[in-house]
Amino acid sequence: MADTLLVIEDEALLGEELREEFSSIGWDAVLVANLTEARQLLLERNLEPLVVVSDMNLPDGNGLDLLEKVRSKGGSGEWIFLTAYGGVPESVRALKLGAFDFLEKPCDQERLQMVVSGAARSARAQRRLQEEGRARGSRYSPAAFIGRSPAAGEVRDMLDRLSRIPFSALLIIGETGTGKGLAARILHHSGPRKAGPMVEVNCAALPRELMEAELFGHEAGAFTGAKGRRRGLIEQANGGTLFLDELGELELDLQAKLLKAIEDRRVRRVGGDRELEVDVQIIAATNQKLEQRVEEGRFRADLYHRLAVFRLPVPPLRGRKQDIEDLLPVFISEFNHLSGQRVETVPATVWQRLGSYHWPGNVRELRNLVERCVLLADGPQFPERWLNLGDAKASGVSSSEVINNPQGDRICLPLDGSLTLEAMERSILTEALARNDDNVSLTARVLGTSREKLRYRVQKYGLKAND
Repeated sequence: MADTLLVIEDEALLGEELREEFSSIGWDAVLVANLTEARQLLLERNLEPLVVVSDMNLPDGNGLDLLEKVRSKGGSGEWIFLTAYGGVPESVRALKLGAFDFLEKPCDQERLQMVVSGAARSARAQRRLQEEGRARGSRYSPAAFIGRSPAAGEVRDMLDRLSRIPFSALLIIGETGTGKGLAARILHHSGPRKAGPMVEVNCAALPRELMEAELFGHEAGAFTGAKGRRRGLIEQANGGTLFLDELGELELDLQAKLLKAIEDRRVRRVGGDRELEVDVQIIAATNQKLEQRVEEGRFRADLYHRLAVFRLPVPPLRGRKQDIEDLLPVFISEFNHLSGQRVETVPATVWQRLGSYHWPGNVRELRNLVERCVLLADGPQFPERWLNLGDAKASGVSSSEVINNPQGDRICLPLDGSLTLEAMERSILTEALARNDDNVSLTARVLGTSREKLRYRVQKYGLKAND
């Protein structure tokens, strides 16, 4: 299908000449003689030309006024203006409004064709970006947080509310694998900053000496190996969103610098002597209890309170197991498409085992399980053989069913392969906590570990504990 080119020209002979010339080289050229007709096509009949070639001064007004109106309505396409007596102010206004070029009459036809070709390439690139943006917005709408449970519904409702307000900072809390990254992408691609970049950084993935340079950038020669200037991730996210995953792993001195950047909207590169203005929305995520880290002096209270103005808790999968009925078909369809498989049916025994499992790895673990089973499937039935979930005893039932004959300071666990390593660890911790009245400090001393490590596992397995 030919691309549309709109010609707005009140000189009848010139207008017809342009229409015929561009039609002869493959354009669907449309000719109008005044702004009224052009306005009807563009704003009422929703004509979407790839390129507009317009006279500047027309009998019923100035072409720049129409361009401004079209842009305010979200119209795309490149505009080229022709005029016999345009001045500097008009040319400046044309460029400010986003006009592609400004040519004086009479214009050489070969040059005009070259300019139109360049405008067409630019307009096609813009359309591709717009289509990709719409696709991302559709993929990352609040409805992308799948689940029929009340807990999932509350998250969707909060995502919908937050995506409609211009918040500056937000904290997403939840266990590993619950979907905190998905929530962050939904907030960006559905929010007011969706046209800007989204930059993601895992605060636990980089050592402290590299994290500062990654976040804030550096100047040439700032440290050994800094051969050139580098824009930091905060700068790269200017006009968009910076997603800080595993925020609790950020060192205290970097927490202070991050707080200053959020408050002042300025950053200073490592080795730099001036501050740069930035406009960034901060979304942070953590699987740790930051309130406890604040009490322990391991996380800055001022940064926590600055980020926690808006909090979004993401529930674990074991607390919304009915959502597995919605998530499983989506993951099966995804990996069917990627692998060329045609898994279509799920046996009742599979549903039963999935429903009784504890899901310490949450939705990420479910997705990985589906990938394994779909790729190894021999037919249209979802294979139970590759679930690798252990038995029901490994799936969150009481420790008394897993631990055989606990006596004194000993417990017995089966080594016949019926329990996974994680199930064994969970059972040991459950029994140890029960014998010590759920006291974390006492249990940590008995097991010869630190309170922090024990707290992490208590949170990971959803165990009952007091400190």
